[in-house]
Amino acid sequence: MKGRNRGVQARLLQKNPRALYVPCVSHSLNLVVADAAKASTDAISYFGNVQKLYTLFSAAPQRWAILKEHLTIALKSWSDTRWESRVNSIEAVRYQAPNIREALLEVRDKVTDPLTKVEAQSLAEEVGSYRFLICTVVWYDILHHVNHVSKLLQSATMQLDVAVDLLTKANMSLTSYRDTGFAAAQATAKDMCEEMNVEAVLKEKRMRSTKKHFAYEAPDEPIADAMKRLETTFFNVVVDTTIESLKDRFETLGEVRARFGVLLNFKKLDGVELCNQCDKLCSTLSTGDGGDINGKELALEITNLPSLPTCEMTALELLSFIHKKNPE
Repeated sequence: MKGRNRGVQARLLQKNPRALYVPCVSHSLNLVVADAAKASTDAISYFGNVQKLYTLFSAAPQRWAILKEHLTIALKSWSDTRWESRVNSIEAVRYQAPNIREALLEVRDKVTDPLTKVEAQSLAEEVGSYRFLICTVVWYDILHHVNHVSKLLQSATMQLDVAVDLLTKANMSLTSYRDTGFAAAQATAKDMCEEMNVEAVLKEKRMRSTKKHFAYEAPDEPIADAMKRLETTFFNVVVDTTIESLKDRFETLGEVRARFGVLLNFKKLDGVELCNQCDKLCSTLSTGDGGDINGKELALEITNLPSLPTCEMTALELLSFIHKKNPE
C-alpha cells in the first residue's frame, strides 16, 4: 500500500499532492519482527518447535488437560499477521519450561500412539536444551519490548512526535541490548536448566550413549564454540535485522515529523531559522499556486505568542494550552 509508483499512496497523491504518507506504526512493528524471524535459520526452527508444542497438546483433550495441570500460563497459538502476539506463547515457555517438560514426559508415558510418544520425547529434550532456552530468553526479551511499544503506539491519543520518540528509544534500547543481551540470556538459561531435573536428563542421555550435557545439535562440539556460533548465526542476526528494519520502516515517519518540526521546537529557534522552517512547512503544504498556510504569517504569529510554559510539551499539549489561554 505504501508504493509510491502504483500503490495506494500514489493514487492518493494524484488526487491531493499535498497529502503526506504516514505508515501504520503497529503494522510496521509486526513487519519488523517478521523480518527478524526470517533472517535466521535458528529463529525459524525455534518458532517451529514452539508451534509443535501447542499442536501436540491441543490435538487431544487428554493432553491439554495434562498441560493445564502443570501450567499457570497457558500455551497459545499465534497469527502470522500479528508477530508481536507471539510473546504470549513464548511467555509460557520462558517462565514455565520445567513444567512444560514434565507435561511432555507425562504425555509420553500415558499415550498409546507410538508417534505421539516419540514426538513428546523429542520435544521434552528440546525444551530442556540449553540452546532452546537461550533462544527463548532472547526472543521473549525482543518481543516483550516490541509488544510494549506497540501497545503504547495504539493509544487513541498517540501523537506523531511522541510516536517518533518512542521508536527512537526502542532503537536505542535494542542497540544496547545487542552488547549485553546474549551474555544475560546465557546466564538466565543456565538458571532455567538448574530448575529442571538435570540428573534425569543426564541419565536418559547416558542410556543412549551420547556425549551431550544438554540437547545441542552437535554433541562433540565444544560448548564455547557452540555458543559463539549461536551468538553469530542467531543472536546477532536477529537483533541486527530488527534494528535495521526498525530504522528503514520508520524513516518516513521521521521525515514527516521533521516537516512539522517548527511546531515543536520553535522556542529554540532564532528569527532566521524560524522563518526558514516556516517557509519549509509552507512548501510542504503547497502545490502549484495553492497553499494551506503562509510561511511569513506563521513565523509572525509564532513570534507574537504569549509566554509559554518552560517544561517540555507535546504538540497536542501545547495546542491545548494555547487554545485555553486564547479561546477567541
